[in-house]
Amino acid sequence: MMLKSGMKWNVGVLSAAAMLVSAAAMSAVKSNPVSYKKGADSFEGLVVYPDTVKGKAPAILMLPNWMGVTEETKTQATRFANLGYIVFAADIYGKDHRPKNADEAGKMVGAYKSDRKLYRDRILLGLEQLKKQTNVDASKIAAVGYCFGGTGVIELARTGNKDVKSVLSFHGGLDSPTPADGKNIKAHVIAFHGADDPYEKPEDFAAFQKEMRDNKIDWELVQFGNAVHSFTEKGAGTDNSKGAAYNENADKRSFADAERFLKDTL
Repeated sequence: MMLKSGMKWNVGVLSAAAMLVSAAAMSAVKSNPVSYKKGADSFEGLVVYPDTVKGKAPAILMLPNWMGVTEETKTQATRFANLGYIVFAADIYGKDHRPKNADEAGKMVGAYKSDRKLYRDRILLGLEQLKKQTNVDASKIAAVGYCFGGTGVIELARTGNKDVKSVLSFHGGLDSPTPADGKNIKAHVIAFHGADDPYEKPEDFAAFQKEMRDNKIDWELVQFGNAVHSFTEKGAGTDNSKGAAYNENADKRSFADAERFLKDTL
């Protein structure tokens, strides 16, 4: 009986130790703002990285949702940094252009969705900043985007860029004004969506799948039941009737699938 009791105590100690190690790992992430320019335009992105990195590490270009680089962006970047990736969140709008609410964000997004070349240029500018960060392994780069940023990572793939090996779109728009650009895609592609997302049209899903198939892309489309738009964002609330809401199952499962996809493709 004493032996069994001792074994239980040891398991408890090991469990507590594991929790401390996990907590230490979670806290071993640092972040710094990164200022950069193109012509007269100024930008401020965010680099988030594990402070234990030695040598070269795989990296992620992160494209934020329509509110730009915010605490939500940092939260998502930290999740990936905890897996060992160096993450650079790109500033698409510019340092002096920060939306204060959904109305302002919608107008900004509209400007970039109607000018995909400008959007692609801003994304590629962010990619160059990522490659400049210390310890980035330029041969192992992925792009991860949320909502507006989810649209962006697929646009990045459509440029034919060869530096980015895989792109991961979370509840992003799949539409393309120039579907013929699918022939340029070199990256592996995965898109995560809420099956009940009211903002994604069935014809956009169909066009996306056709684009991937016609160009023989290595692609995946994962849909989560009972989930709507913004299912990774806790700040979106949990009321599906609003069209955008957090869904814990979809969030956890999509992140686990993203971890697997990154390991497979990088």
